[in-house]
Amino acid sequence: MNHLFADTTGEDPEEFYLSLQAKLEENHNFPEDYLYKFIFPNDNLKLTELYQIFDRIKYTISTRESKNGKYISASMLAFVLDADQVIELYKKVSAIEGVIML
Repeated sequence: MNHLFADTTGEDPEEFYLSLQAKLEENHNFPEDYLYKFIFPNDNLKLTELYQIFDRIKYTISTRESKNGKYISASMLAFVLDADQVIELYKKVSAIEGVIML
């Protein structure tokens, strides 16, 4: 159950992350592998930024281009210690322009 990102338009980001943290702690037994999913424009620089964020974490990644090659979807299975680390990584990824977090 990692698709916890709903449409947060108009929602206070801090409230969203507090809610997410409660859901993570309720539904997961940390430490564990956590599945992140992202979609972003097909741009090697954005993929490199994603790799840099997860650089010091044990992870596996699978990527796939969209049918027309305009976008890339990435699934990252990362070993995380706790809900705080999950949220910290989401916040870092959210700083990459054009990335959609699923």
